[in-house]
Amino acid sequence: MALKILIADDEKAIRESIKIVLEEEGYSTVTAPDGKEALDILASENIDVVISDIKMPVIDGIELLDKGSKISPDTFFIIMTAYASVHTAIEALRNGAFDYLIKPVEFDDIIIRLKRLTNFRKLELENKFLRTRISAQTGYHNIIGESKAIKNVYSLVEKVAVTNSNVLISGKSGTGKELVAKAIHNNSKRKDNIFLPVNCGAISENLIESELFGHKKGSFTGAIEEKAGLFKVADGGTLFLDEIGDLPLNLQVKLLRAIEDRKFLPVGGTKPVSTDVRIIAATNQDLFEKTKTGLFREDLFYRLNVVEIKLPDLNERIDDIPLLANHFVEKYSVEMGKKIIGIDNETMKILVAHNWRGGVRELENVIERAVIFTDGDKIIESSLSEHIKEDKNFTGFPEPLKDAVKLFEKEHILKISKKYDSDKDKISSALEIGLSSLYRKMEELGIPTKSPKENQ
Repeated sequence: MALKILIADDEKAIRESIKIVLEEEGYSTVTAPDGKEALDILASENIDVVISDIKMPVIDGIELLDKGSKISPDTFFIIMTAYASVHTAIEALRNGAFDYLIKPVEFDDIIIRLKRLTNFRKLELENKFLRTRISAQTGYHNIIGESKAIKNVYSLVEKVAVTNSNVLISGKSGTGKELVAKAIHNNSKRKDNIFLPVNCGAISENLIESELFGHKKGSFTGAIEEKAGLFKVADGGTLFLDEIGDLPLNLQVKLLRAIEDRKFLPVGGTKPVSTDVRIIAATNQDLFEKTKTGLFREDLFYRLNVVEIKLPDLNERIDDIPLLANHFVEKYSVEMGKKIIGIDNETMKILVAHNWRGGVRELENVIERAVIFTDGDKIIESSLSEHIKEDKNFTGFPEPLKDAVKLFEKEHILKISKKYDSDKDKISSALEIGLSSLYRKMEELGIPTKSPKENQ
């Protein structure tokens, strides 16, 4: 499939002449007279390459590069400049441009660079897949991402892994709590021993004590033979207690003693059994709040929560969606024997815009389905399930652009305000605007500047 190229230049003669040359070479082209129109095209069409002048009205080439690469992360940029200065070229390259051209442009030079870009594009896709594989092999077990939020998690994992301290991992369902626990184990001194996960909410209250601590033969009806508990099976390794908030109160006492004494009594036993186990617990509940209501023991909470790692949900790490999505494309393409090399830009925009309530797990399921229904070499919009495509077809905004922008701003500020519990300092920081600007914007949009709490 031929590359689709956007040519942005305020000089009509230049953009039209480049258009003619490229179309004669078999490329599909579209043109824009300024950076603003180019940005609009990037937001609405699937563009593979942008060839843009540096000096343009409304939005210049550097700003187009900055904003365009966020809107369409898989698009490559080639910058043209009439100013043969090293500074201009270096600035463009530092901001993510693939290459640059000096005006007056030689048409043969453009063709050569596009052919080089095509080869590089293939290698880049292969390298993305290799990086995700290497990430898994070096102990991070498929924790994929480059966002600031996930890099903070990497940093905590590195620091806590080399210790023997207990760790509490908190986060919504689908954020990858078990993956983080495995990463801690695989980077610890216990990595050659067992990593044993157990879901405390999936085992009945009658059986969980026996599962954790084992039992003696005849200790209860059905105990026809002696059984070693998970605390003993995981001796020397790591015991991962998922959904720890669901552990019954009577067992919380026994768990606390086992952690503190490194000994426990099997059900029906009279002699303590020693164990050397590192505990990593995980929850999607607010355990601190549960301690206030007596549903979770405060002493156990602090014993487990020596180090807490809070995992961001996928909507808090939007920059990682392309990396994760391409990783899952590679994973399921291999499993299904398909040759899918990635996701087209238009489809990626839909994925980035979606509200991922189910987190990374939901994204993985969506990509698995898309791979099943993809016949070509890239996942396209028609491969997605309807509930994902609904985000693109949202018609809640009014038609006039000015009114639509205001409504979006209002909805976005209200969403951020709710997230930070109406803390104006945190809201303005998250929006990257000054506090006075925030108040002006709220008044302009009819948003109360005082929360219900402040009015009381």
